[in-house]
Amino acid sequence: MLLVAIVVALLGGAAWRQTNGRMRAPRAVAVPGPARGTTAGTPASPMSAAPADQKLRLTGGQLGGALGERATLVQFSSAFCAPCRATRRILADVAGMTSGVEYVEIDAESRLDLVRGLNVLRTPTVLVLDADGSIVRRASGQPRKADVIAAIGDAVRL
Repeated sequence: MLLVAIVVALLGGAAWRQTNGRMRAPRAVAVPGPARGTTAGTPASPMSAAPADQKLRLTGGQLGGALGERATLVQFSSAFCAPCRATRRILADVAGMTSGVEYVEIDAESRLDLVRGLNVLRTPTVLVLDADGSIVRRASGQPRKADVIAAIGDAVRL
């Protein structure tokens, strides 16, 4: 019985390590509504369901920062997250060396509407948006710098 538990733990650890920080295409999620306030007298809904054929798009208002001309790197962080600090350095460095790319960091605890709507399950979670604000790639965990650069390439090509 102990041997089975050890094998399961090793396989689970290997699977987690294999997927940690890997950039992947986004899954379908709810479309975040306006971040705050109301529009035309209607109450703001933090999330609304998206039709199956609609691409998920985020705006600068929802993120609390401007979208980049070519791409935007969005990081969801929390206060006591050590990998978040390393991810912040990687994303800021990549955004600084690539023209037209902006970096926006979001405190996950203060933006639970986005966290729930975008299905952010852990920090850091990184989203790569194209110029229109569509999510092109996402990673849960600390991504490698080369993977972030490749994801920006995907965002710019689309």
